[in-house]
Amino acid sequence: QVHLVESGGGLVQPGGSLRLSCAVSGSIFSITAMVWYRQVPGNQRELVARITSGGSTNYADSVKGRFTISRDNTKNTVFLQMTSLKPEDTAVYYCNAFYISSTFRGPYDVWGQGTQVTVSS
Repeated sequence: QVHLVESGGGLVQPGGSLRLSCAVSGSIFSITAMVWYRQVPGNQRELVARITSGGSTNYADSVKGRFTISRDNTKNTVFLQMTSLKPEDTAVYYCNAFYISSTFRGPYDVWGQGTQVTVSS
């Protein structure tokens, strides 16, 4: 079994910052890519940021220069540092991890339960 737990969401004022964390645990040999998505009710899920095992990153245009994705491979954890937050960043943020299992199969992927980020004064 592989589990993924997100944390760090909450309420913040416009211009503020939050850091989301996503920790993967279970029978994993390695994690390849980790991705943050976000979704507003009634809208499609949107890719926010992605990081590969080698550290390559890409971002949605709407968050470039404001969000930074990073990872700690020793802890199978990915972070999303969000700065200069805007009301339009309000959404449920989901983490998605692609991994090779401990039996060297895959890649598979696993999703977290989501964490709410609300940007409001």
